Amino acid sequence: PRKKLEGLVAATITPMTPDGQINLPVIHQYVDYLVNEQNVKNVFVNGTTGEGLSLSIQERKQLAEEWMCQGKDKLDHVIIHVGALNLPECQELARHATAIGADGIAVIAPFFFKPTNKDELVAFLQKVASEAPEVPFYYYHIPPLTGVKIRVEELLDGIKAQIPTFQGVKFSDTDLLDLAQCINKNETREFEFLYGVDEQLLGALAVGANGAVGSTYNYLGRQTNLMLQAFAKPDLALAQKYQFLTGEFLNFVIKLGFGVAQTKAVMTFVSGIPMGPPRLPLVDASSEFIVKAKAKLDSI
Repeated sequence: PRKKLEGLVAATITPMTPDGQINLPVIHQYVDYLVNEQNVKNVFVNGTTGEGLSLSIQERKQLAEEWMCQGKDKLDHVIIHVGALNLPECQELARHATAIGADGIAVIAPFFFKPTNKDELVAFLQKVASEAPEVPFYYYHIPPLTGVKIRVEELLDGIKAQIPTFQGVKFSDTDLLDLAQCINKNETREFEFLYGVDEQLLGALAVGANGAVGSTYNYLGRQTNLMLQAFAKPDLALAQKYQFLTGEFLNFVIKLGFGVAQTKAVMTFVSGIPMGPPRLPLVDASSEFIVKAKAKLDSI
């Protein structure tokens, strides 16, 4: 039987060489770092943090293969994000993820020509999921980036009939009412709801999220695992303490300008693994950012 996806899932960074090519040899070290140093054994590959939409189809396939290969017998779940702006590419990536034995696939809503209602979105997702008929399927809900604001609660109605492999949602939105309604409907617990706004994870756990997918679990995984343990006890005061520390760091760096490029810089100085520059149009984190972010992280 399939092992339930819960706890922390690192939204993986795509390591790049100084000249902007994907740096596959680093991933072996990256897997060991996540497992041994951060106690994180699930990954979400080629998503937002991984600059998935800035990579070529070939690069995305190579990364997926490398994570599957290096994660074998070390990682519990490798979820591959196969979303793209057009259906044929999504389907090609879904077939590839199936072929390499991925533990799940996820799809973002297309966001140039957008679905305007639930039926349009489900029709798109169904066409992708049907190319991977044996693989658990997750919808990646991130309205701040896609502009697709169809509520997940609405999406869930009857979805299993249209997408039999539907397994859950990566919920990257601050609307905890929508998340709570989803969890309230999920009485049989057949679906998994993984929260994607790291600084609000404790609130999501309180309304019943199963776990979390996020970029900070690359370098704050150990501390966030302690928060999950405290919440499970329950020791709410201790759980709050850990959440507030994560929030203090993120609040500080967000004011400096915090995105994928800065996440790469933080992961590089915390782990010692070179993550390299981001791909244009993103530009490298400034040396001033690195100095300030490192000092803040050390202080907490």
